[in-house]
Amino acid sequence: MRPSTVLMLVLSVYVMLYSGLILVVGHKNSGLAAHVPIMQEAVARFGLTDLALSTEARYTRHPAVSDPVAVTMDHPGAIDHFPSTLFWAPPQ
Repeated sequence: MRPSTVLMLVLSVYVMLYSGLILVVGHKNSGLAAHVPIMQEAVARFGLTDLALSTEARYTRHPAVSDPVAVTMDHPGAIDHFPSTLFWAPPQ
């Protein structure tokens, strides 16, 4: 077989796999729209933090992705060493 034929076969397989992945992800994401109101209520009720605000403070992330010992790594009187916290007012 010529090298160009092998290349075209490999590229064809990759394109088919990529197309299949796009279809699978699209099918899985089609049911997510029904869960959006439930997630919004959970965020409002429990006061969950938004991961897009600041990703530096590990203890402000969602509990599923935060370190369990992150809260004990700093103490309340510690000097703030995260630059993005300069933009957020302290809680009232």
